[in-house]
Amino acid sequence: MSGQGQEDTRATECRTCQEFDLEEAVARSERDGSRETDCRVLRRRHIAAEHAECGEHAQHAECGEPQP
Repeated sequence: MSGQGQEDTRATECRTCQEFDLEEAVARSERDGSRETDCRVLRRRHIAAEHAECGEHAQHAECGEPQP
């Protein structure tokens, strides 16, 4: 499990990730499975595109970490 916990921590602190999580929860409560799936896919794409650039110890505003 190398790096997985760190990615989860950054994603939890990221506003965009939080918005996808909220939208997914709303879709789930409305029993809109398609929108729920869309939110998960978009969140994973966001993480791959934005958080992967951060690296394990990088500082990035989207991740809730201060920039130099």
